Amino acid sequence: MVQFLKLLCQRLCIIAIVTVMGFTLAACDNGTVGHSEFMYKTDGNSITITKYTGAGGSVTIPAQISGKPVTRIGDYAFYGCGNLTGIIIPNSVTGIGASAFVGCRNLTDVTIPDSVTSIGGYAFASCTSLGSVTIPDSVISIGERAFSYCTSLTSIAIPGSVITIGRYAFLGCRSLTDITIPDSVTTIEHQTFFNCTSLTGVTIPNSVTSIEWGAFSYCTSLTSVTIPDSVNTIEEMVFIGCRNLTSITIPNSVTTIEERTFFYCKSLTAITIPDSVTTIGEYAFLYCTSLAHIAIPDSITSIGTGVFYECISLISVTFEDTISSVNFSANGSFPGNLRDKFYETDSSNGTPGTYTRPDGESLTWTLQQQ
Repeated sequence: MVQFLKLLCQRLCIIAIVTVMGFTLAACDNGTVGHSEFMYKTDGNSITITKYTGAGGSVTIPAQISGKPVTRIGDYAFYGCGNLTGIIIPNSVTGIGASAFVGCRNLTDVTIPDSVTSIGGYAFASCTSLGSVTIPDSVISIGERAFSYCTSLTSIAIPGSVITIGRYAFLGCRSLTDITIPDSVTTIEHQTFFNCTSLTGVTIPNSVTSIEWGAFSYCTSLTSVTIPDSVNTIEEMVFIGCRNLTSITIPNSVTTIEERTFFYCKSLTAITIPDSVTTIGEYAFLYCTSLAHIAIPDSITSIGTGVFYECISLISVTFEDTISSVNFSANGSFPGNLRDKFYETDSSNGTPGTYTRPDGESLTWTLQQQ
């Protein structure tokens, strides 16, 4: 009984001290404590916000709690806060954690200070009312899916400090109309702008060396793209479903047009394949129904299955050199009998020249006089 009374007295003293200091602590199993509208944890020197417990509206995160600076918004801290409309982040914060604001569907305004260096994966994903965001020039990385499905986002400024934009970062941002990628970025990652259906223009800087698979797929309002000479890799399906894309410039640094790169780009009327390209992957131009003319440069050594399948407007194809028949797919690589005609005289290597047909419905091609 004496031991019990001592323990009880100690706990009452702790509660009294905390009350005098003017705030209430609530112990948690994970070592976090509460202060006003926030749960947090500390390493002894700084504070990480772990959970918001307030009523919503416009919220200002304090710069300090208990005399220690708030330096990070932790993972899932504001997860699914449907009543949150605005957030002001103090300039003591250096990092925004993964999924920090995911699903805050009524969040319309965010102030990110120039102390923040990283925006975690899914940080603002599915914030469907967020219309614009200014990323300060202190940020060096934007995590994967950081702004995915921000369906009201119309504009975002990415500063030159950003080195990495994670995969799927703007996936499904269907109101985003224009984007400028800074010249600090070297890779446009997997499906970064997938299904950004209002995106009409994109500026790709000459720092970019690689565009990964599906990066701009189903950007249905995109009309033209210029790819700089710095790019040496364009992965598969990069522009699949960009049905309003009318023109594109492929630099002579690219050696392979990967499979399904321009699949269903049905408004593409012309494209120049540079003489650096050696391989055209399968179905690369499948359903490019407006493509009328194509020149196959003398650098091409391999043409895959179904490359120009269903290119119903194609009426003129120029082969600048021979191609070994074993590397030229016999399975729907061109409409009609073009492949057969190419190898009619030389069954091993084909006959270079310009082949035409009277219209897209004809299956019969003719080699024009040289």
